[in-house]
Amino acid sequence: MKKLTVFLFVFVVLVNPLMLVAQTHDETNAEVPELGAFHEVIFKLWHDAWPNKNIALMNELIPEIEIHAGKVQKAELPGILRDKKPKWDENIKSLDAIVTEYKTAVTANDTQKSLDAAEKLHAQYEKLVRTIRPILKEIDEFHQALYPLYHYYMPEDNREKIRASVKELQEKMKVLNEAKLPERLAAKGKSFNKKRKDLNKSVRYVAKVVQSIDDAKTIKDAIQEMHTKYQALEKVFD
Repeated sequence: MKKLTVFLFVFVVLVNPLMLVAQTHDETNAEVPELGAFHEVIFKLWHDAWPNKNIALMNELIPEIEIHAGKVQKAELPGILRDKKPKWDENIKSLDAIVTEYKTAVTANDTQKSLDAAEKLHAQYEKLVRTIRPILKEIDEFHQALYPLYHYYMPEDNREKIRASVKELQEKMKVLNEAKLPERLAAKGKSFNKKRKDLNKSVRYVAKVVQSIDDAKTIKDAIQEMHTKYQALEKVFD
């Protein structure tokens, strides 16, 4: 009985917190392993079979494509990507139809339809990647700091963690303010700069509020507004 008690104590005190840390890490890791694994067969399709009009290879790839597409369809998004779920689900639905179209065209040995379907499949894979992967790493890093604040510390009204998170967000915002858009997105520069300026202003306001105001509702409203400004910045690239 004593051994059982000691075991339970060790599990609760030592093991359980480690599980929570791992869970938190998974929640803030904006990756879908199943999508990453799918890249291997998409690479073969797009860089070998498609440019060489190799219908035989396209046919050989069907089982792999179906297996990986099925795993992607069943994949669960980590918590940090919860806002992406509607768009993810929409693209997943399209993926299923495109895989069916690809299989039909390739098994019918229709060269042009097979090439068109392969192009659609590649494009759909890229859409899924863009759905979960931010344009700038600086935006992703900001979101990683914002996520626990907005979904955990704010609802709990955990002032100590709120203040620590806001301090981290200020540092992330400094880095984000220096970020440059790639040339291919130059047309979005004006909108990006405006939304980034709005977010920066909101971060500064939140930092002021959490240091000088004790009212929970005021703090919550300020954080929610900052989260809205972040979403507006992210939507520039939709």
